[in-house]
Amino acid sequence: MRLSLFAVTAASLLLSQSASAQTTPATELSKLIETKLTAVMPKVVAWRRDIHEHPELSFEEKRTAALVAEHLRALGIEVQAPIGKTGVVGILRGGKPGPVVALRADMDGLPVTELVDLPFKSKVRTQWQGQEVGVMHACGHDNHVAILMGAAEVLAGMKAQIPGTIKFLFQPAEEGLGGAAAMVADGALANPAPSAVFGLHVWPNEVGQIAIRQGPIMAAAGNFKIIVKGRQTHGSQPWSGVDPIVVSSQIVLGLQTIASRQVNVAYLPSVLTVGQIAGGNRSNIIPDSVVMVGTLRTFDDNMRADIAMRIKRTAEDIARSGGATAIVEIDKGGLVTSNDSSLTDRMLPTLRRAANGNVAFINPVMGSEDFPVFAQKIPGVFFFLGVTPKGTDLSKVAVNHSPLFFADEGALVTGVRTMASVAVEYLSMNAGKKSAN
Repeated sequence: MRLSLFAVTAASLLLSQSASAQTTPATELSKLIETKLTAVMPKVVAWRRDIHEHPELSFEEKRTAALVAEHLRALGIEVQAPIGKTGVVGILRGGKPGPVVALRADMDGLPVTELVDLPFKSKVRTQWQGQEVGVMHACGHDNHVAILMGAAEVLAGMKAQIPGTIKFLFQPAEEGLGGAAAMVADGALANPAPSAVFGLHVWPNEVGQIAIRQGPIMAAAGNFKIIVKGRQTHGSQPWSGVDPIVVSSQIVLGLQTIASRQVNVAYLPSVLTVGQIAGGNRSNIIPDSVVMVGTLRTFDDNMRADIAMRIKRTAEDIARSGGATAIVEIDKGGLVTSNDSSLTDRMLPTLRRAANGNVAFINPVMGSEDFPVFAQKIPGVFFFLGVTPKGTDLSKVAVNHSPLFFADEGALVTGVRTMASVAVEYLSMNAGKKSAN
């Protein structure tokens, strides 16, 4: 996941005031959750540290999946695995009839060498794209897995009182934006089919804070590749060939005018970034070609199609003006993570109780997620859990994907409480509407 920092909008503040005015008394199930947290939290911390020390890349989460499956089976929860190559699904059927709800956690790490000095620091090394790299939970998925394992233990301990069924989705390969689709293809949302799904992500906000918004919360991400073909020649005689490096430099600058000058920035935000460029292998040789790859982030399908057209036109026209050619490849991209407005509004009191009132309302984030693959099938709510120690300057904190990313374990209890609470309170709100199948 790629990200930007939050900002509070005036509209969100109005929503916050409206939510504050609602008074929803804590249910007996929520009180029961609170009584079970003390016993489970030392385990959650231990799981998190173990998973952090042994990170696995996308679709390689075999050790993590085995740990999850063993834990769920020990709780008497029905386990389906592997689902989506290395994913795990747990099914907890409550003692009372009711609907089905799903809770999701992602499991994969990143090809990042950890620089945080921790007793459980990752020392894992692996091969990635032909290079030896470190592996780290630089996006915090170790926290997600431990939190959902803890929530599963809390909920299994009150099975008789639960009015419905809870599905636990432990997803592989979120970082590759492919694990959710693989799980859905393997039937993760069937038999029984949930009517809502909830997910969280740790974030570099104040520890224990929950951040959320109605509607679009994270962008759809897609990649593009541009191959600029020139004509190789000696570096001392550039006029004898066509320099694809110079042309590529002009294309990079030209692409920046799309978001800043060609797209209506007052409508919806967008980000266009060239993240990698490669060409040449010697100082005195102008190469034959240059390859650049980048990412496009949008919140609207029509805007994405329009920007994709402009990327292609800009690259091809600039290349032609320099005597080169440009081949442009743009993938279809992912999905916008959008919170169901009605479900978000209904669950706000639950989130407030779980976070002891520490809920923030935010602007859309340009980072992307795999969660909407689940949420396009059924209503979903996705929120962020702050993990930055109190007193830290948030403008200087290392964010997700950094080798210095650090998560304060004090946030874990809020995560477990919140995930368990949204499940049982959703089931309680809808107990009379649909029976679990």
